[in-house]
Amino acid sequence: MTKTEKIVLSYSGGLDTSIILKWLQEVYGCEVVTFTADLGQGEELEPARAKAEMSGVKDIRIVDLREEFVSDFVFPMLRANALYEGQYLLGSSIARPLIAKRLVGIAREVGADAIAHGATGKGNDQIRFELAINALDPSLKVIAPWRQWNIRSRTQLLEYAEKHHIPVPSDKRGEAPFSIDANLLHTSTEGKILENPAEVAPDHVYQRTVDPLDAPDAPEIITIGFEAGDPVSVNGKSMTPAALLSELNGLGGRHGVGRLDLVENRFIGMKSRGIYETPGGTILLAAHRGIESITLDRAAAHLKDEIMPRYAELIYNGFWFAPEREMLQALIDQSQAFVSGEVTVRLYKGSASVISRTSPWSLYSADLVTFEESAVAYDHRDAEGFIRLNGLRLKSWAARNGR
Repeated sequence: MTKTEKIVLSYSGGLDTSIILKWLQEVYGCEVVTFTADLGQGEELEPARAKAEMSGVKDIRIVDLREEFVSDFVFPMLRANALYEGQYLLGSSIARPLIAKRLVGIAREVGADAIAHGATGKGNDQIRFELAINALDPSLKVIAPWRQWNIRSRTQLLEYAEKHHIPVPSDKRGEAPFSIDANLLHTSTEGKILENPAEVAPDHVYQRTVDPLDAPDAPEIITIGFEAGDPVSVNGKSMTPAALLSELNGLGGRHGVGRLDLVENRFIGMKSRGIYETPGGTILLAAHRGIESITLDRAAAHLKDEIMPRYAELIYNGFWFAPEREMLQALIDQSQAFVSGEVTVRLYKGSASVISRTSPWSLYSADLVTFEESAVAYDHRDAEGFIRLNGLRLKSWAARNGR
């Protein structure tokens, strides 16, 4: 093992990273700096500071990243209408590059030569963290305890905690708890009964949304304002990115919007089942597509839809800082120059439905599509030549095949 002078640890203050902190101190014998990111996970973060102090950490970083997370990561992804495998709004995936970016920044600031994370060897997060670090500073070593230590079971993990006097909360004893990841965009839950895709998820798994069956019997109508592809207001009130997403989370959660029970294909090569709740993101996706429907040219809109699966896959697989993602982002952002206006959405029993959209840059022409007399010159006879030319190759194909 090469000599390590200082490590920056991505630290939540939970049981796993508390054990990892002790293990790093014991095995590497060097200073460990802890970094805890506030991404709007809804937890009190000061206990993480207290736990780090109890473990002898001198340099403890707790940073509020909520605005940066939404403005610089969630919103660019939203401009692409990104969905992994057609359903997943990438709530965990999009948080990892920001955490990695800050880890690298702190490592440079304090002169650390290594970064450590608590992602397991079976999941996607280890890939996302490490690919981002490779792209941002390849000189930094990455320490992944779950791939290095000889702890192979939950029982051994708890034994290590007991041996080193690391407090184990009562809810962490016995059966392994659900694995939960939360931030301002989503909450995901995995493990326990959910590992069997044939089992129906119990009601207590859901944390941000009411059961759509129990949602209000009256719909709620909201209006979202957009400027250059980004949401800027709710019901006429301008908001910061984080405040706007938080507001929509509350509105959507109350109406049961944004639930997803998904079996997905992990990058590492296995299938996994998770329960996702993304109320605000689900509303924004519907509203963004609504404003694009009247402001984007047909070919531009279709091109965006063609590249979206590739863009979403890059984020899911950890390639946020890769050149191909940045190239696609430039194309997507170019398309958003005139994606401005207002979209009205109806929230009702788990659905977020666009019911009207307006824009000063609309390409929609009522005069062109009306069945009544139109002031716009449109000769119906022109369609005959258009159809004839498009049908020419079909006639040749039919003749060859003896039709």
